[in-house]
Amino acid sequence: MTTLLICPSIRPAVPHLAALGSLATAPVFGDCLLGHWIEHMAARGAREIRVITADSSERVREAVGDGERWGVRVSIIASNTEPTRAEAVERFRLAGDSGWLPAPDDVVLMSHLPGCPGLPLFESYSSWFAALIGWMPRARTPSRVRVNEIRPGIWAGSRSRVSPTAALIAPCWIGDQVSVEAGAVIGPGAVIEDRSVIRAKATVTQSWVGPDTIVGSLTSVANSLAWGSTLTDWRTDSSLRVPDRFLLGSLAKPQSAPATDRFGRALAAKEPSRSPPNVIAALRSGMSGASDIKLPS
Repeated sequence: MTTLLICPSIRPAVPHLAALGSLATAPVFGDCLLGHWIEHMAARGAREIRVITADSSERVREAVGDGERWGVRVSIIASNTEPTRAEAVERFRLAGDSGWLPAPDDVVLMSHLPGCPGLPLFESYSSWFAALIGWMPRARTPSRVRVNEIRPGIWAGSRSRVSPTAALIAPCWIGDQVSVEAGAVIGPGAVIEDRSVIRAKATVTQSWVGPDTIVGSLTSVANSLAWGSTLTDWRTDSSLRVPDRFLLGSLAKPQSAPATDRFGRALAAKEPSRSPPNVIAALRSGMSGASDIKLPS
């Protein structure tokens, strides 16, 4: 059986979620959005999955390969524009072809997580965060066997290290190879993606921490999306770049920003001075009405 997945292209409301090239490869609960959809469609009986993307086809291919890990065959179709579902049906599904999954699973625009069409991902940062929290109980799928529900509403990776003095408050998700140090507080409403580090006495509440991100000691992140050095208040959609890694930073190897990353260039132009006293003063000023992050005194 065949299905076609349409990758969402540019969504002006959530520019930095595509910081690595494509919304389809945005990290979600230890995988990318496309990976979750391929796994879902394989469980529905698909054996051939065609993926149409209007941007970053190379990154999409790198993220999912040929589909072998799901036991399916994945092919990538590059397109100049993102088609609507009706356009994709007309272009790619021949009339009378019975080798497809039944509608609506035959052609899907990946604008939400599997099984949650009422929780759109890309209308705003608020909708992204609400979709993650709503999908959290479904996030432990067969491909994420290393993440277990250790207490009701609390999921943690078996290869993660959580200090016995850290507080985990449901609902919260701690991904694979995460380090949560002594006295840290995770939750309620927290998602910590893979390979991130939450330093001693840091607090993460009602927030998403992207992969390979370090939250510094005594730093409190609330009502925000924190990925690398970028902090976004999901209530107001306001963002800023935190220049000092002792507060917030990336553990990943540096990558060149896509040429179309106007968001990153705009933030870089506004980045505060790197002098420590000026940084803290600038951040405190800049965070007013933007994001709730408490700085160590």
